[in-house]
Amino acid sequence: MKTRIADSALDLIGNTPLVDLKRIVSNSGLDGQILAKVEYFNPGFSKKDRIALQMLEDAEKSGLLKPDQTVIELTSGNTGTGLAIVCAIKGHPFVAVMSKGNTEERARMMRAYGAEVVLVNQAPGAPPNQVSGESLALVEEETQRLTEELGAFRADQFVLDGNWRAHYLNTGREIIEQSEGKIDVFCDFVGSGGSFAGVSKALLEYNPSVKCFIIEPASAAVLAGQKITNPDHKIQGGGYSMPDLKYLQGIKADGFIQVTNDEAVECTRRLGKEEALFSGFSSGANLAGAIQLLRGEMSGSTIVILLPDSGLKYLSTNLWE
Repeated sequence: MKTRIADSALDLIGNTPLVDLKRIVSNSGLDGQILAKVEYFNPGFSKKDRIALQMLEDAEKSGLLKPDQTVIELTSGNTGTGLAIVCAIKGHPFVAVMSKGNTEERARMMRAYGAEVVLVNQAPGAPPNQVSGESLALVEEETQRLTEELGAFRADQFVLDGNWRAHYLNTGREIIEQSEGKIDVFCDFVGSGGSFAGVSKALLEYNPSVKCFIIEPASAAVLAGQKITNPDHKIQGGGYSMPDLKYLQGIKADGFIQVTNDEAVECTRRLGKEEALFSGFSSGANLAGAIQLLRGEMSGSTIVILLPDSGLKYLSTNLWE
């Protein structure tokens, strides 16, 4: 088989594999199928490489991003890594602003790509390796200050349409092609909401009968309209207790699933032990949500989930103890 030589790391973004988690389904005694889109096959080991490329290419085409201009963004690490990769290839200095509650592995990865990483103290009382909405607000405040000070382009993953468009134009359509359109359900742990919005839009355009479910931490299920009992959950990269996410405006969800810390951890470990897929907390949350659906109202269905990032980014946490 002939394959062309990649021009750069940017050519490695996307076209990630879709894997049948039939061992987990069988071992759990479930009726149905769970298909996992393995996003850590992207060069920065996460789905966020996709949005980094789309946001910057959109900004270049519109003239919002000038040649050699500094790019800056708030990040839990994955978007920052993606932006660091894209900026390294395109020649933009990149500044990542991140809470100290995120793992050190992520900061080291971004620095390896030439990024400057600014770490912001967590909100008072926040536990290590956990990022709440309060801690994220402090990171946002510092990002705004530095954007003005540096005259930087803000690659705002909570605002720019390149976020959801990356998943609408690519991730969703890849899933349709790889599965030959045989999809009943999509469920997704929500951070910015971009992957849920983009993938669900693509799937519903292809087949309006597909059901789409939002996954949240059990202790911070604000999108489901529930009271926050503990914003300091362990599932990094989402569940920020932000009820007014831009990308979810006008997007219909067929239901909301709550996943506990323990369920996310257990399912992340199961992905490694039973399917040899080494993933992060949010991958476990997505699997836990899919299992809930197959045990309940979606029994017998084919469910698609994302494995958003690699377990390598969590080696300093208790995930692998």
